[in-house]
Amino acid sequence: MDYEQVRAVDPAVADALEGEDTRQEETLAMIASENHVSKAVLEAQGSALTNKYAEGYPGKRYYAGCEYADEVEELAIERATELWGAEHVNVQPHSGTQANQAVYFATLDPGDKILSLDLTHGGHLSHGHPANFVGQFYEVEQYEVNPETGYLDYEGLAEMADTFEPDMIVSGYSAYPREVEWQRIQDVADDVGAYHLADIAHITGLVAAGVHQSPVGVTDFVTGSTHKTIRAGRGGIVMTSEEHADDIDNAVFPGGQGGPLMHNIAGKAVGFKEALQPEFDEYAQQVVDNADVLAETFADHGFELVSGGTDTHLVLIDLRESHPDLPGSPAEDALAEAGIVLNANTVPGETRSPFNPSGIRAGTPSLTTRGFDEETIAEVGDLIYRVVDNHDDQRVIDEVSERIDELCAAYPLYE
Repeated sequence: MDYEQVRAVDPAVADALEGEDTRQEETLAMIASENHVSKAVLEAQGSALTNKYAEGYPGKRYYAGCEYADEVEELAIERATELWGAEHVNVQPHSGTQANQAVYFATLDPGDKILSLDLTHGGHLSHGHPANFVGQFYEVEQYEVNPETGYLDYEGLAEMADTFEPDMIVSGYSAYPREVEWQRIQDVADDVGAYHLADIAHITGLVAAGVHQSPVGVTDFVTGSTHKTIRAGRGGIVMTSEEHADDIDNAVFPGGQGGPLMHNIAGKAVGFKEALQPEFDEYAQQVVDNADVLAETFADHGFELVSGGTDTHLVLIDLRESHPDLPGSPAEDALAEAGIVLNANTVPGETRSPFNPSGIRAGTPSLTTRGFDEETIAEVGDLIYRVVDNHDDQRVIDEVSERIDELCAAYPLYE
């Protein structure tokens, strides 16, 4: 991108922005929660809407001059409604976490009970970690995956719900590679009289494209991020029925945040329009196909995969079996030096610190956006194994880095 105006005012920031552009172009982004948006989304997010305060909702703002802000937000809502089939959509949350916050604030009182997946088993901070506001405001118990299979322990979840009697059950995860049986969890919620929140932050695009079953119309609330597999403007979204529409809207504004980030909502609107095109369904299917091939490649090399594979966009490797003396963080560092950017991650039955856990998580959304297919993804899987298996061999890291340079040049991000 051209940062001529930025450079004239602030060369240091211009240098950093250009450096980030180069970093993204010259490395392979495999953090499962990241993606690359189109130039159209970038342009919308850099628009003059960044100047506009628009507290309230379309047609009911607290400021004048919101006619175009209203138009953009209405377009985002209409397109989201079409993509996911929800009765009511709020596109104002600044992030997936704030979308979750809105659901909690709309339905729970401080001290109420939440049942959610343990963080080390694939859950998320905003589902109940004690360091997060959720763990501080509410009483939280957490279910787990089956330690033998790596799949969600639905029976254990039901038993915990029967004993704990939660007011809210949270499903949807940040490091769970298998398809979620929303109805099965909804049945548990119905049995104990709890609300059910499905957080599809990672799989918004997969759900929109129909390559993962949808919780919309099944669960009471659905939240998500709008910048991961859906490739729209950065932020969050809440979907629910008309029954809960007013409570959700009031919990977002004025309950949890002030003026919406209208430039980000413009990016959401543009990204949603792109996701409504037939090409997006092909993209989402390719994301899943690529992840499946990546998992097979890792398994062929002897990596231990949580749950034995994947149904989604991510693969979670437990290094304790194949590389017992190599935690995830030094593996992440070696891969980053070679030009492959992914993240160390906790695994079920974690025995190490979350700051230096036993696993690594790899996702395929960003590489699929660049045009990688099964053949190139398999090669990347080979390269990842080679680095992990030789993480302290600079010669190997340099050789892999050279190949990554070639792949990045062959599949440019922004031509």
